[in-house]
Amino acid sequence: MARPADLLQGTLDVLILKTLTLEPMHGWGITLRIQQISGEVLQVRPGALYPALSRLEHQGWITAKWATTEAGRRAKYYSLTRAGRHQLEREAEQWRRLSGAVTTIVDMA
Repeated sequence: MARPADLLQGTLDVLILKTLTLEPMHGWGITLRIQQISGEVLQVRPGALYPALSRLEHQGWITAKWATTEAGRRAKYYSLTRAGRHQLEREAEQWRRLSGAVTTIVDMA
């Protein structure tokens, strides 16, 4: 299984930003959603997730606030900012170009 450490730097940021377009989520929810949407291919470890969330928050691309989960526990919920949406558009376009180029090379006869 691919882990974020195995992926190109910045890929986890795109995954987090895209996941947060759906709704605000706490860290564990983000991890589960990425795993679910990727068909269990991507596993995000807490040691990679929480530094990425902190970095994205510092850059102003996400915000965080404390709230109570459905299970009654307090957790930080992360939301995408307007700047985060713009960053996601830029990074998604770069990802499409990069992945297209890699696919072209890998599928070359």
